[in-house]
Amino acid sequence: MVRKLMTDKSSKNSRSADAGRRQSDAGSQRIVEVARAHFFSHGFRSVTMDDLAAELGISKKTLYAHFPGKIALLEAVLADKFAGVSAALEQITREHPHDFPVALHELLANTQRELDEIKPPFVRDMRQKAPHIFKIVERRRAELIQRHFGKLFVEGQRTGMVRKDIPTKLMIEILLATVQAIVNPAKVEELGLTPKSGFSAVIKVVLEGVIARKGTKL
Repeated sequence: MVRKLMTDKSSKNSRSADAGRRQSDAGSQRIVEVARAHFFSHGFRSVTMDDLAAELGISKKTLYAHFPGKIALLEAVLADKFAGVSAALEQITREHPHDFPVALHELLANTQRELDEIKPPFVRDMRQKAPHIFKIVERRRAELIQRHFGKLFVEGQRTGMVRKDIPTKLMIEILLATVQAIVNPAKVEELGLTPKSGFSAVIKVVLEGVIARKGTKL
């Protein structure tokens, strides 16, 4: 009897803890979504934790209980962004494993939509206030390019739509190096680009070099 009571109590405590974690996770996600909209549009320097707390209708104490500071919140916003991008690209790759033209179109269209969310003030703040955070962005971006465009180029070679005289690994290295050189806060500002327009230019130049004559009919 005692053992049953203890088991029931333990089970109840576990359910309560799970409910508490879900509530906390939901609260954190709501904060991230509001911060994401402001950070990407207006930059994170001009948005204060007071502003976010007021919009969310919570106290600063509650906000800081979820995120100890703006940099921690920025990291969570970027993690949320990359999680969404990764899930979307995984779905495209899964749905079109052997259809190079469609997969290429969908990958590029999705990437353009995601980049369109990021406005110049955010790029400026990343350059001036959080260059160390951009290192995380570069690493995650490289992982996504290697995984998804790598598979795409292999499939393109198989179907004859990507030239076969250049190894796919070399194509990816060229793409990565060019993206890193052009689509970074300092260079984007210097050239008067946005992340979206910079990536578009890189993709146009690189793809026109790797696409075989058969692929130019896409």
